[in-house]
Amino acid sequence: MRSDFVRREVATGLRRNVTMTVAMVLTTAISLALLGTGMLAVRTIDSTESLYADRLEIQVALTQDVSAADQDCSQPICSGLKKTLENSPLVESVTFESQQEAYTRFQQLFAGQSIADVARPQSLPATLRVKLADQQTGADAVRQAMNGQVGVRTIIDQRDVVGKLFDFLGGVRNVTFALALVQAVAALLLISNTVQVSAYTRRVEVGVMRLVGATRWYTQLPFLIEAVLTGVVGAVLAGVGLVVAKFAFIDDLLAGIAQNGVIPPITIYDVLETSIWLLPIGAAIAGVTGYVTLRLYVKV
Repeated sequence: MRSDFVRREVATGLRRNVTMTVAMVLTTAISLALLGTGMLAVRTIDSTESLYADRLEIQVALTQDVSAADQDCSQPICSGLKKTLENSPLVESVTFESQQEAYTRFQQLFAGQSIADVARPQSLPATLRVKLADQQTGADAVRQAMNGQVGVRTIIDQRDVVGKLFDFLGGVRNVTFALALVQAVAALLLISNTVQVSAYTRRVEVGVMRLVGATRWYTQLPFLIEAVLTGVVGAVLAGVGLVVAKFAFIDDLLAGIAQNGVIPPITIYDVLETSIWLLPIGAAIAGVTGYVTLRLYVKV
């Protein structure tokens, strides 16, 4: 009989305040979807850091005259630069990439794009690709060794490029978390108001139950269940929204850079795992908010 009463009261409360319930579910769903987006951004940043942990290189681009005259790094200038780098204890390996090899890689990276038809082998420099044994101090050592040397055109540190990528992903994460916080505040206020309105509309029935000996927990339980249900439904909608967004927007947005290995792709497993975490988060937030509201503002 007690379970039937609780179930009946929960259904009655949701039905009486249907507009506020819908608003609360949608606001909670938006807040949790933004939170999930931020969690996916954090996961992508961590995966990208792991991806580049042992792949970052220093590229020593050679001047045009050296690049054109030396196709296998056998001439004194190129071989001397390579030997200097190889003698450094902070350098793990040095690989020479000729103009033709650089052109072939360029065509692979930008296949199908108009820029691939414009480039010519002569426009790309030969490069010494330096893999570092120590990412922290090795880059500075290579810069000092190569800076101002004859035959060196530019020195490119891939950490600078990846750093900009991390800054962009971090910005996306911060923006989504900020928006999620704003939406979370709105959801908390809606949950609180809905619980108060629901308790007020049933104040007579609750008062009678208290007079005949019902405990406070027993009279509060339907309101808490209503709040938790709306939080769970909002989390489910947020999870569905993330799945839809992955196939409708994220895959197309990240298709180029993900296929080229710039960042790891966001898989359906990542989205589903994040969505599962949203369920207890939504239920906990709604339940705690409902409990605090009943304790502070509602005498039932």
